[in-house]
Amino acid sequence: MSALPRRRLLRQNRILWLLDRLEREPRADALIDTLRRGVRALPLGRGRDLLHGRWLGHPVHPLMVQVPIGSWLSAAVLDLRPGRSHESGLLVGVGLGAAAPAAVAGWVDWAELHHPQQRVGLVHALSNTAAVGLYAASLVSRVKGHEGAGRAYGFLGLTAVGVGGMLGGHLAYRQASGANHAEEVPHVVSAGWHRIGSVDEFPAGEPVRRSVDDVPVLVVRESGGAVHALAERCSHLAGPLSEGTVEDGCVRCPWHGSVFRLSDGWNVRGPATAPQPSFETRITGGHVEVRLRHQNGGEPAAQGTTTRSGAAHGHGDHD
Repeated sequence: MSALPRRRLLRQNRILWLLDRLEREPRADALIDTLRRGVRALPLGRGRDLLHGRWLGHPVHPLMVQVPIGSWLSAAVLDLRPGRSHESGLLVGVGLGAAAPAAVAGWVDWAELHHPQQRVGLVHALSNTAAVGLYAASLVSRVKGHEGAGRAYGFLGLTAVGVGGMLGGHLAYRQASGANHAEEVPHVVSAGWHRIGSVDEFPAGEPVRRSVDDVPVLVVRESGGAVHALAERCSHLAGPLSEGTVEDGCVRCPWHGSVFRLSDGWNVRGPATAPQPSFETRITGGHVEVRLRHQNGGEPAAQGTTTRSGAAHGHGDHD
């Protein structure tokens, strides 16, 4: 192979280079911080978790955008055939109506991301805003009988939607926005019990960080002696739960405020949409041992051991 083709193979994709540069560009950070504070200040109450998608188990924004994207794409297909402007206009209107709640869900998720993700997300939002404006112009043109202009605005809007979709894909798959950052734990932690320290190493009520197979584990011992253990990196964006606040049987992530139940890792409050992997615990010979929950195929632990985080102490042999 000649030197020229080899250099072409090693050359970075231009689009990826631009996206990587966008992630590192700090000039819009002041605007981003202002917008983030504004979104966080919205009086959404429990609706915030609804918009995050905690009830669904993953972000709801990608699901909601299917309606406007599908409507607008269908309108573009109809616009390729003469005499279908009325049907196309109806689909454009449906897409405009569905875009607003999808945008609100997207902004709520965006406000809880890191700056590199928010930089890409801001341009993603601007692209989609441009698309909404173009489709609004398309609908107005169609209503006024300017079908040619309506089709032209529609195709321009679809182009803006495509750019926004590309940026959304970068957010989701390159930057892992909305992904479960604790998903790998069951695949990394080996089966069986793991000794993580003596009971005295875990002061009552204080979060302590330990490691099992190089996986960080949060350990909290209650004043009554019960011990709880969860994967330590928050499922939302891998925040350090061991630096969080323990209260009312839950731990609150110090980064974005997700709340998880210590007994089983359930995500009580968002923005996290996935629970934390949790561990069974037992005390053997004055040492705390943990085992990833459900690794035993649903079978109870051996006689004399703790089968649930927070159950009574046992004194079984070390597995």
